[in-house]
Formats: sequence, structure tokens, C-alpha cells
Amino acid sequence: MTLIAKTTHHLFQPLLYQVATGILSTGEIAPSTREVLAHQRNAQVLLGEVTGIDLDAKAVTHEVLGRETVTTYDSLIVAAGAGQSWFGHDEFADHAPGMKTIDDALELRGRIFGAFELAELAPTQAERDRLLTFVVVGAGPTGVEMAGQISELAQRTLRRDFRAIDTSSARVILVDAGPAVLPSFGEDLGGRARRQLEKMGVDVRTSTKVIDVDATGIVVEDSDGERQRIEAKCKVWAAGVAASPLAGMLAEQAGVEVDRAGRIPVEPDLSLPGYPEVFVVGDMMALDNLPGVAQVAIQGARYAARTITDRLDGRQPRPAFSYRDKGSMATISRFSAVMSSGPIRLSGFLAWLAWLGLHILYIVGFKHRVTTLLHWAISFIGRGRSERAYTVQQVLGRRALQRISADEAPKLPEIAES
Repeated sequence: MTLIAKTTHHLFQPLLYQVATGILSTGEIAPSTREVLAHQRNAQVLLGEVTGIDLDAKAVTHEVLGRETVTTYDSLIVAAGAGQSWFGHDEFADHAPGMKTIDDALELRGRIFGAFELAELAPTQAERDRLLTFVVVGAGPTGVEMAGQISELAQRTLRRDFRAIDTSSARVILVDAGPAVLPSFGEDLGGRARRQLEKMGVDVRTSTKVIDVDATGIVVEDSDGERQRIEAKCKVWAAGVAASPLAGMLAEQAGVEVDRAGRIPVEPDLSLPGYPEVFVVGDMMALDNLPGVAQVAIQGARYAARTITDRLDGRQPRPAFSYRDKGSMATISRFSAVMSSGPIRLSGFLAWLAWLGLHILYIVGFKHRVTTLLHWAISFIGRGRSERAYTVQQVLGRRALQRISADEAPKLPEIAES
């Protein structure tokens, strides 16, 4: 069994926002893939970004640092997931990064904490206000969790740390083009989440579209067509996903079309049409309008793996894949969350306890669970955030730095100011 991945870690994506807001370290939610599979002697881990899949030759081409490798297969599972989507405006990414990778989370940590540091130095109130305004785009679970944590940082964690600014005066604005907060949770739980956010001081604006994003602000349009510019240095994009480009590569060879989110249609057994030895799982597949959530990926991966082993053992084909919805959870702040699971609808402290228990269960490795619990105790019971380190490069943003040539490097202070 060969695992090919462009990163060396297994990422527990639901807790990325806690890395971005200084609660957890990257190691707690992203253990080494080699360490995870160290005791599985029939598994080999190869580092590389997949650049080609030849379905007829049954071969995968992958590359790292200019070294190209070709790995053949008998059965193939493609689980490359999804990335952030800016709905056709990829230029927004320079000023409003998404949150899908460790690099994204660390960049956002630098932008969030860096905004407070720069506000301490700001010579004018207008500049200070712009730096202390945070805009989160997208009122799904990620956006709600991020808005809640930034508000807690300003209102609680950082209040005693600065002398020239009052961090509690920071504005956190949550915008979404849809009419509701957490729409997948239903009107009741979504309404509770909205009221809790507003109680924390978050300015929630639904039915509000993002029209433009630049280095110093964001332009939004409400349901009446009225546009407004919000001056804000730090913007977080938590709206929209697009499947890995590998889905398009597979679709072209299989003679099928991807959907609007770039996902590829699969057979009821999760195999690629015309290629029963190739399985597509998780956020890359389109089947029965299943949502792009972790449980769909986990259950789909287990189904595909068991289908392969059944074939090897000569067993009868399995029934079609059937997804079991185990519910959804989202935190709003410490001691407050919402939970929806079948007929069960919880909010507040009980939902938060359920959220804690479930996320600890899915973190890989005993030591990572223990250290995560310790960091949660520091952050939720006390005031501290133990992971507040960042670099000036993260404040600037890696995409901006990629555009800076060696000749411009001495001008970094001026670039940072602008």
C-alpha cells in the first residue's frame, strides 16, 4: 500500500482556526504521516505533489523539488480533498486568505496578532480603527468559529497586554451572501448562534455579498443593492470550496463533467465511471448531493478500502455506499456551541462539552490528545493563548512576498506600511 501526499503531515482541518488564533500548535492537529503509519508495515509513504494520473496505464506521476516519480497501481483511491474558492476572484486571496492548510493558518495568525501590534504603533485614530477591524467572509461553521475566537481574543485574552490601544474596542464583522448563519443547522440553531455572536459584539451581516477586496478594506453589497466600503486590514475568507484539480484531470479521461464545485460524479460504489479500480472519495466526489464534510470522507474512505479488500478476497460486491449522517457541530465561543444530530438539537454549554469530546476522539495519537487538552485548559479556563508566535513574513502574507523580487527586499518596511 502506497500513500502519496504533497505534505508530510495528516491534517485535522476542523481545528485549523485554533492554530490561527493561538490556541493550538500545528503539531497537535498535524502529526507526521510517517509516525501515524509507522506500525503499519505494509504501508509506504511517498512525498510528492501528484501532477498526472494515467488511467489506462494505471500510473500516478508525482513530483517534489524537481524529482519526478511514477508509481503504478492495481487499485487507486483519490482523496485529494478541496481548496478554498473565491468564486472566480482569485485575486481576493492576496488580501483575504482562506483557511485550508497549515500555511494558511499560520499566515492568518500573523495577520490577526500583527494587526494588534501595528495598531499599538498607529499614529492616528483612523489608522488604529482600520487595523482593529476584522472581517470574516462566510457564516458557515469555519466563519462562525473564527469570528467568535477573534472576538474572544480582543475582549478577553489581549485586554491587559497593550498600553496605547484598548483591544476590546476591536470590531469583528461577519458577512455572508446567504440569509442565515449556519444554514445547515436549521433556523433555530442558526438563530441561537447569531444571537450569541451578537452578544459577544460581532457585527453579523447576512444577505451581504463581497464585491471587492484590497489591501486596506473590503466592499460589500446588501440585499437592496447598496454598497459600502469597510476599512479593514485583516480579512479572513471562509466561504466556498473547490475540489482538487485532480478531479478535472480524472473527469477528462473518464469522459464525464465536473460540477460547479469541480467535483467529479462517481458510481454508487464510489468508483470512477468506466474505471472500477479507481475510487474517488471525500470533497472531490459528487454523489446524491452529499455535503462536503469530514464524515462523508471518512465513511467513503472506509467503504472504498473494504471494497478493495473484498475483491482481493473474492467476496461478493458490497451494496451501494450509504452515508450515515452523524450530525454537525460548531463552536461559537468558550462554553458555547451548537450541535445538530438527528432529532437532537443542543446549544450552549452541553453542546460545547459534546464538541470537546468528539474532537478529542478524532485527534490522532494519545500525546496529541493530552497536549490539546492542556492547551484548551489554558485558553478556555484561563486567559492565555500559548501559541502566539509569528513572523513579519506571515503578517505581510506569503502571496505578497512571492511577488517581491530580490531587488525590492530592502524596501520591505515601505511595502509593509502600504
